Order: sequence, then structure tokens, then C-alpha cells
Amino acid sequence: MDEIVDKAALTAASKPTPNAQLKRPTREQAEAAVRTLLLWSGDDPSREGLLDTPKRVAKAYSELFEGYGQDPHEVLGRTFEEVAGYDDMVVVRDIEFHSHCEHHMVPIIGRAHVGYLPDGRVLGLSKIARVVDIFARRLQTQESMTAQVADAIQESLEPRGVAVMIEAEHMCMAMRGIRKQGSTTLTTTFTGAFRDEPAEQMHFMSLVNSAKK
Repeated sequence: MDEIVDKAALTAASKPTPNAQLKRPTREQAEAAVRTLLLWSGDDPSREGLLDTPKRVAKAYSELFEGYGQDPHEVLGRTFEEVAGYDDMVVVRDIEFHSHCEHHMVPIIGRAHVGYLPDGRVLGLSKIARVVDIFARRLQTQESMTAQVADAIQESLEPRGVAVMIEAEHMCMAMRGIRKQGSTTLTTTFTGAFRDEPAEQMHFMSLVNSAKK
């Protein structure tokens, strides 16, 4: 079962961004919070198997959510102008990512497909994957993440258009609540020529889907 959501109209004001003014707790406070959750879950944080769990969880969170300390515009800052006149579509498919739902803090597992139409400058291909990873390593909704990746590339590179498609499985649906495994959510965001010219959208979608045949 696929759920398709088009979020091209999301604005920058609606997107979560890191707040430099937030006072982060200490590592010790974070570990104490994990112990509290273990107790609330019905287990004993003092038993042997859980003694180091608070420390491990705090360390894991610093990696899983490291995107809050990274700036996608810095990653996208270096571009290349020696493109020999190339102005056709550039597409990077199947960028695997792991994120976490901001509503239940359980995993989102998926793939991103990103394309853009150059306007005299191109990006290093690894930069696109890194930008996806930066936004994935924050608490997210899939709709917001799709728009964030597209907007970051559009603002930094200023291409003729950007297309982003994300397909993902949400563990908040698979592990709890409705408990439907295998349900995939698809989201898309198009800017510039991709938004205004249906032929460009179709070209992008055909390139993405050709990998699945």
C-alpha cells in the first residue's frame, strides 16, 4: 500500500530548524532521563543488562541526531562551473537514509531520489547524499524533510529547478498503532522548471522508476 503526498507548497517558515538558543542538558541529565524511561517501561535500570544502557543511548542519540549541528548550506557551498555546457538533468537515485519520526521518535527508513536542472553550476554528487543525511538525522516528518532537501539545494545552487522524491516506511505505523508492515509513503517536492513544466516532472519520474524495472 502506497500513500502519495505532494508537499511542494511547504514554506521555509513551516520547517523545523535547529535552535541555537536551546540549553542542552548535560550527558548526565540525558542518562538520568533514560533511566526514568526504563523504569516507566517496567524494567529495572540497575539490573546487569541495563546498567550501561543509559550511557549507550545518550551516545547513540548524539550520532542519530547529529544533523542538528550541521549546516546543509555549508555542504552545498562548493560548486563547479566547468561543466562543458552541460545543462540537462542530474539525478541521484536511491540515497538510503534512516530518520526518526518527530511524533513518536521511532525510525523512518527510506530512500531519496534527487534531481536538478543546472544553470551553469553543478554539485559534487556526494554533496546531495550528505544533505539528505543532514536532514534525516533530525526529528522529522517525511513531508518536511522532502521540502527541506529541495529548498536547501534550490537556495544554495540556484538551478533551474529541483525535484525530490522520498519513499519510506514508518515504524510508527509498523510497530505500533495500526501495525501495518510494508506500507510505503511517497512524497515529492518540485521547484522551478520541475514545478512549471510537466514534461520535466515526467522525465524525472521516469528516470527514478527505471531503476525498479
